[in-house]
Amino acid sequence: MRSELIRKSVQQMTGYVPGEQPQGQTIIKLNTNENPYPPSPRVVEALHQLDPDVFRKYPNPVADDLRSRIAELHGCSVENVFVGNGSDEALALCTRAFVENDGNIGYFEPSYSLYPILADIRDVRKSPVDLDETFGWVTPPVDLCPLFFLTNPNAPTSMRFSRSDVESFCRSFRGVVLIDEAYVDFADEHCMDFALEYENVLVLRTLSKSFSLAGVRVGYVVGAVTLIAAMMKLKDSYNLDCIAQDLALVALNDMDYMRSNTKRIIASREKLTADLSDVGFEVCGSQTNFLWTKPPAVISASDLFVKLRDCGILVRYFPGPKTGHYIRITIGTEKEVAVLLDAVQHIVKDGIA
Repeated sequence: MRSELIRKSVQQMTGYVPGEQPQGQTIIKLNTNENPYPPSPRVVEALHQLDPDVFRKYPNPVADDLRSRIAELHGCSVENVFVGNGSDEALALCTRAFVENDGNIGYFEPSYSLYPILADIRDVRKSPVDLDETFGWVTPPVDLCPLFFLTNPNAPTSMRFSRSDVESFCRSFRGVVLIDEAYVDFADEHCMDFALEYENVLVLRTLSKSFSLAGVRVGYVVGAVTLIAAMMKLKDSYNLDCIAQDLALVALNDMDYMRSNTKRIIASREKLTADLSDVGFEVCGSQTNFLWTKPPAVISASDLFVKLRDCGILVRYFPGPKTGHYIRITIGTEKEVAVLLDAVQHIVKDGIA
């Protein structure tokens, strides 16, 4: 094997490891923060009505209709909007647009595990900022890096940073701040207005979570025209296929359905929080569609992860000194949450016995 054909930094890096995607109907899948409910019925209808003739043609290269709808939703110009192949494409483009080859990328620790991988792909330095002992806010240095990824609400910790802390940081920071709001529709505050007020701020949203379109891969960024123009220069020629553009537009035209869905998930989240607390779990105050929770002393997080897997229930476990005491549980359907809780109660009872 001729390893010299591969860049040294690529040889040395570890690729992103996504959550398991098992096949079959016997698994309760609460490990990848997918929405447990289907997308809007209008999306399903639009899919069935797609004209096959569109498949032989290239899609709109800049997703004009979709960007116009997003601009309408957020009260901005089309030039303030970038649409990409999932939020991950937008994140990768930011590392290319705003970071020199001798630069560095900042992010909180713990946060989205793709961020350090993106730095490794660019072969630039990583500048993680440790959250406090309760996963709370710590203000990064103003000159830390040219690009800082700030997930809010944060993953995997599920908690939201205050608008005042985020705004103060954005105002003083000398580089670009990308606020990743993947879970914002499950939260009680957002920071979208910062993207239109501050020239160095971008806000990223996705249709994967609250809109139940993880398989379609659509994300978008709102921000200053100069920043968006830089991303547009670097994107693939036709980065969003015609099906994704059409279905995303239909979904964004049915906001009532999305909001009713998120309310249902939030209600399940609050109930599960209370139920887990009753059996001795420490549950962080979630503003997402998942819980970040520490099991009672009778069982470790790693053992609970394994025992739940043996029961056919997948949750997410992140080894490490900060994250290894917790598991992340995606909020499923009411039935799935009930099965999970029953399994947890039996596992904890066996640990006490």
